[in-house]
Amino acid sequence: MSSEDPTDEEVVQTASDAAEGYVFTQYKQSAVRDLDVTASFDDGMLEVDVYLNAPDGEETPDPETVADDAALAARDAVDDLFGE
Repeated sequence: MSSEDPTDEEVVQTASDAAEGYVFTQYKQSAVRDLDVTASFDDGMLEVDVYLNAPDGEETPDPETVADDAALAARDAVDDLFGE
């Protein structure tokens, strides 16, 4: 890790913000009953878990798929942070 690499805190914040941001591109904020994004970055390993309680119906995206895609968005944002 070079001195120019982001701090662990910056990585976790970037991942959390990206995951939350993705969820709110898929649902109105008022429609989300509960959202919990847990991100950790230890020894160069990023872990992101997204719990989403949102309406599931014909007119809305599948919450499980959105949660999975939000975790992927978090990983992509961290990759961008590191310039990868």
